[in-house]
Amino acid sequence: MRVIVIGAGLGGLALANGLRGTGVDVAVYERDASPVIRGQGYRLHLGDLGIDALASVLAPERWAAFLAAAHTPGPRFVRLDPALRVLEEHDFGGRHLSVDRQELRDTLLADVKGLVTYGKRLTAFQAEDEYVTARFDDGTTAIGEVLVGADGVGSAVRRQYLPHARVVGTGLTQLYGKIPRESAEDLDHVFSAVTGPGHRVVGIAHTRDYATLSFSARTEELPPEPHLLRSLVMEMTSGWHPRIRRMLADWREIFPLVLRTSVPIAPWDTTRVTLLGDAAHAMSPAGGAGANLALRDAASLAAALAGGRPLLPALRSYEREMIDSGFAAVRASAANGARILGQDPLPS
Repeated sequence: MRVIVIGAGLGGLALANGLRGTGVDVAVYERDASPVIRGQGYRLHLGDLGIDALASVLAPERWAAFLAAAHTPGPRFVRLDPALRVLEEHDFGGRHLSVDRQELRDTLLADVKGLVTYGKRLTAFQAEDEYVTARFDDGTTAIGEVLVGADGVGSAVRRQYLPHARVVGTGLTQLYGKIPRESAEDLDHVFSAVTGPGHRVVGIAHTRDYATLSFSARTEELPPEPHLLRSLVMEMTSGWHPRIRRMLADWREIFPLVLRTSVPIAPWDTTRVTLLGDAAHAMSPAGGAGANLALRDAASLAAALAGGRPLLPALRSYEREMIDSGFAAVRASAANGARILGQDPLPS
């Protein structure tokens, strides 16, 4: 069996790792010209779900090296006011890792480089009784028994396969950047949120080498000129604790990301085309679940495809779990985002 994977992000590469050596032939097609053509973001949180999934798809020596280099934060969420008084604490329990997104992607790519072809933008696919043909913008095609859309929130596979599925804005833009670890050494939790009036939120989380600092605001409040972002944030946080102001002064490599979310839909009929991760259930980052679910989807789909069961029943079993848990996480993340960040409610 040959599996065509569209997208070489975390989920697509995890699936390729999970299928490598199982007797299932896998080919990954990525629209970017190379794995380093654009920034991949900064810190990611992995909990039990993502840790178990990653351990199951990586070669043992690759997983051991990654685990040894990862950072283990305190297992708590802490919310503070602008004077740094604690408003809310929650102990998550379980295992937690804070990892650099690019390092995780490099780890996932290391053993499957030869399976990935870059510069391939999917334009359409055609599903037959026994095969699926993927068509790319350079005029080439790829044929396999299964096509997996792992191409993220703007998924070309989803647009054709589930045209009724919607991805909508949350009304928010998140600014991401880095600060020195020592600037927030005592705030080394899974996540720390300093929340002020008007749902202004400064988020802090550590990795091994740096801490991330994020700022959430209504999209319409932010200027289109990137060089004005820092000064606007300083204005919006006027009067906040001097430590927060110093962190913002140290903020570097800032980039904005418009936050979007999928709208849950009813389960669809299983075919030779399927989805994983953000291509199926993109969500607000307020739940910290997106990367974990993408890795879980990849591990579950790899097990289904390599398990020796008839193809469609295996895919149906995978999709039942992926849809239920994925859209449950979308709803939970939206509720968290509305409470803490002022995210727009999910459309009905």
